[in-house]
Amino acid sequence: MGHKPAMEYQASAEAPYTLATGDRLRVIVFGQDSLSNSFAVDSSGHIAMPLIGLVPATGRTPAQMARQIEEKLRSGYVREPRVSVEIEAYRPFFVLGEVTTSGQYPYVNGMTVETAVAIAGGFTPRAKKNGAELTRTDGVRTVTADVPMNQPVRPGDTIVIQERFF
Repeated sequence: MGHKPAMEYQASAEAPYTLATGDRLRVIVFGQDSLSNSFAVDSSGHIAMPLIGLVPATGRTPAQMARQIEEKLRSGYVREPRVSVEIEAYRPFFVLGEVTTSGQYPYVNGMTVETAVAIAGGFTPRAKKNGAELTRTDGVRTVTADVPMNQPVRPGDTIVIQERFF
């Protein structure tokens, strides 16, 4: 794992959002109400759909999932499938270290490290308040970096607020 240079971390921060365990998806198959539903990405990184069974989700974008579901449906189930995949609920993020209430929290769109700390009840008196350690897994790699308080947070991120040295 280890700490990565800021540039490599920045690249992973701007990559398109990819799905992982804990995300909840709304899959709409146009004209096929019986196939349209809400699906959770399970611990193996798949969703289980009627007719076509398990569809891998981890590391894919919602658009890639939609294409994949269309392909599976096209092979013998639906003539001209049109599929839309939206994220219904994001997987949680985690805040640890020098915050009032460390733990797992529901993701809020557009949040930063600062927002995450506020959600976790704020800093403890011993907290280092000018940055945090953020760990992100993009489905394949895990990257950890020291980031500023205005760093955007993504679902599944782990934020650690360090203790400051007096």
